[in-house]
Amino acid sequence: MHSLVRRYLKTGIGFLALGLGLGLWMMADRELRQHFPSPYLVSAHTHAIFVGFVMMMILGVALWLFPRPAKEDTRYSPRAANVAYWLVACGTAGRVAGELARQASSASWLRTGTLVTGVLQVAGLAVFFYTIWSRIRPLGSQAREAQGERF
Repeated sequence: MHSLVRRYLKTGIGFLALGLGLGLWMMADRELRQHFPSPYLVSAHTHAIFVGFVMMMILGVALWLFPRPAKEDTRYSPRAANVAYWLVACGTAGRVAGELARQASSASWLRTGTLVTGVLQVAGLAVFFYTIWSRIRPLGSQAREAQGERF
């Protein structure tokens, strides 16, 4: 398994731990103190789990399992996949931190920063899928389908 794939997967597991911790904190606060979470805390929890864990795992596994780029493929770039990692990872970490901080402040710099980190997440996902698009292709399945095999 390539080091970039391991980084995607391990980062995803780190975000899972963060998301589970936030979820446990919200549940304990609700059940023990009757204090319901703010929309910012819910958003932080959701982004840690869905973007930080789920998407990082999907991206890492896709990078690992999809067919290697064709020799003539100029679209796939390991460097772009690395840039995508940093955009998604930093964007998600910043988004979680920004959402948590937004509970206490509505400063314009914090609102802008939180928005920018959301843009980083979207940009990272766009870069990843742009660079991996050419690797989404039939390999052995075309021959099996031609012989009548159904999937």
